[in-house]
Amino acid sequence: MKLKNITQLLLLATVILFLAPSCVKEGPIGLTGPAGADGKDGKDANETCKMCHNPTKVEAIAAQYEFSKHSFGAASEEETGRVDCAPCHQSEGFKYVIKNNISTVFTATNGVYSNPYTATAATSFGPFECSTCHSSLHSTYGSSDLPALTTTAPVPMTFFGGAKTINLPQNGGESHLCVRCHQPRPFTRSNATDKNLLDYAALKSSPTAIFYDAAQSNTLNVMKPSYRTGTHYGTAGAIFAGIGGIEFGTGYTNSPHTTKASCQNCHMADVTTNSSNVASKGLAGGHSFVAKNNFVGCNTTNCHSASPITSATTSKYWKQTRDDVKLLLDQLAAKLKVNGVEIMSRNGDSESNLWYGLTTNNYDGYLNIYDPSSNANGGAYNATMFQNPSPSGSWTQAQKDTNTALPKITLTNAQMGAIINFQLCLREYSLGIHNTAYTKTLLTNTIAALN
Repeated sequence: MKLKNITQLLLLATVILFLAPSCVKEGPIGLTGPAGADGKDGKDANETCKMCHNPTKVEAIAAQYEFSKHSFGAASEEETGRVDCAPCHQSEGFKYVIKNNISTVFTATNGVYSNPYTATAATSFGPFECSTCHSSLHSTYGSSDLPALTTTAPVPMTFFGGAKTINLPQNGGESHLCVRCHQPRPFTRSNATDKNLLDYAALKSSPTAIFYDAAQSNTLNVMKPSYRTGTHYGTAGAIFAGIGGIEFGTGYTNSPHTTKASCQNCHMADVTTNSSNVASKGLAGGHSFVAKNNFVGCNTTNCHSASPITSATTSKYWKQTRDDVKLLLDQLAAKLKVNGVEIMSRNGDSESNLWYGLTTNNYDGYLNIYDPSSNANGGAYNATMFQNPSPSGSWTQAQKDTNTALPKITLTNAQMGAIINFQLCLREYSLGIHNTAYTKTLLTNTIAALN
């Protein structure tokens, strides 16, 4: 009975509390108290961002960059995870070797040399983006963030194992940012047990010595050539600086570009449009990095301002130089033969041959050698003395029958040096515009060395 009374009392109390607010009237609102002191003003982030993030700056740069091979090229995707390729093909790999000042000097472990200029497995990724080249973005959120470059230091060339350095001090050394990647890769002594850097000096000091002969023991050969033996593709920095060629003969000089211009002066000049720039949809300059038919950077004070270059007057400074170098490349390729067969590979496919049209026969810089993995449908030479069965056991009888009929390639030191020079001058892509004087002398002297 008592429990029932307690329950009723609790229920009554709950009802009263629920109804109470509706029964109570509030009094009038009191007077507003005095205002408190203003707090300290913060940074206006929105206004700071707009210094760069507006249609004429970052937004324009982003649009231009979409037409750059740094943006749409497939090399970054293809080389993901490869530590030896990442310093140039992966954003994080590039930043890693710069930040840690990774050496290009070959090092030996138990007598076997290797190139230490590599990234790590953890940094071998990432497409190129703004922070790849601009190291201070979003550091202070001020105007000083954007111009800072990831590196402006002279470049110890990996091609020479650090023995030679490219130093282009003009404009604060800004070219060094580009040259870090746009330089040739080294050749190594693949048939020697030490795997050390190739002795480039011997190629010109002992031009008639045998570099490679498929008929002799590999221990006597310096390096076994293959279809893909070469300087790789980024040779522009070496030619621009006048460093890297196997310099047969004498008389080497550099064009004024080497000391007066930077890569950015021409490749990042004010933006223009021209319908002949097919690859970039008519855009040139700015962050498209396209220089073709954009002469704004040329016609500046102390350069070509006295006699401006225009699309109508390119014959003197543009067309004639390119025609001359194209002819020299044709002549050198014609000299590079063994038993009447060309050493350099032709490729008439304008899609796969990045250098299509730069020579009459559309050479691509590769070697005319059968390779089951990368040149299975071509090659007039066989770089291997076949054994039966093959050491790897991977050759079919049809492949053996076909390739034993091919001549076994032999190369002298002079021929190997000429191959390197041909690749340097073809793959720098400008047909001598980067450094006319050096390019013409290098090719002319190389042709003479093969006589």
